[in-house]
Amino acid sequence: MQAEHGRLFLSQEPAIHAAWAANVWRQPCEAVIASIAEAATLLKSVQRNWAVYAPLHHRRASLIQDKLPHVSAKPLVFGTPLPSAPMGSFTLLAPDRLLYAAQCDSARPNGEYGFVENKSEPPSRAYLKLWEALTRFGELPQPGQSCLDLGACPGGWTWVLAKLGASVAAIDKAPLAPNVAAMPGVTWRQGSAFGLDPRNEPAVDWLFSDVICYPARLLALVQRWIAAGKAARMICTVKFQGETDHEAARAFAAIPGARLLHLHHNKHELTWFWSAEASVALR
Repeated sequence: MQAEHGRLFLSQEPAIHAAWAANVWRQPCEAVIASIAEAATLLKSVQRNWAVYAPLHHRRASLIQDKLPHVSAKPLVFGTPLPSAPMGSFTLLAPDRLLYAAQCDSARPNGEYGFVENKSEPPSRAYLKLWEALTRFGELPQPGQSCLDLGACPGGWTWVLAKLGASVAAIDKAPLAPNVAAMPGVTWRQGSAFGLDPRNEPAVDWLFSDVICYPARLLALVQRWIAAGKAARMICTVKFQGETDHEAARAFAAIPGARLLHLHHNKHELTWFWSAEASVALR
């Protein structure tokens, strides 16, 4: 690491995927600026969309942002695709030193995925985590598709999937919240996610898991489903009990066709994405 600037860590090493990073700035540039107008002109000459990160010199950085084309930081409406145009980021290291990167990993300012919330229907706030996961996955379950929700109780993720019109089989030892259980397309099966033998289960378009368990146990579960060829896509929360299990995280990330991210709505956990199509393409 070369330097630390608030939550921004600067390095001269080549950029890598960092699961825990909210955003990665690629090929950042530094410029000496004589004025706010000069900084804004420079940024506009590179591209249109910029997000400011200003742990220091906040007022001056905000004045630069005001002179740039507007980029909405309003909460997302779930189901709306992320913008495809590149989102750059900039900050001020000093009043006259601008650091900026046109290429960033996040399509949202500073990797913050806030949503217009539904505060009346979901039985828990876990639905926000799945909203973000599906938004970043870039694909939504469709009407007529089949979903398996492991460890579903009280039903936050099942609620999301049923609202999209998919058929959901929810597995948990405890029942779903009554309003979720009554939704069209939802069935509840009493049991343990780890007691299922995927070889004996029908194939599903989507498998989801927000189960509280040790990462190694979840890893073994998804490996069984991949080996059985019974799930086309999977989104699972890798929850850490106490210290982060970096070895398990590396094992999840190493599975062909997988991505591992720390979502804006994750706590001490990561979200694992996998698709059979991506897995085949990488082989």
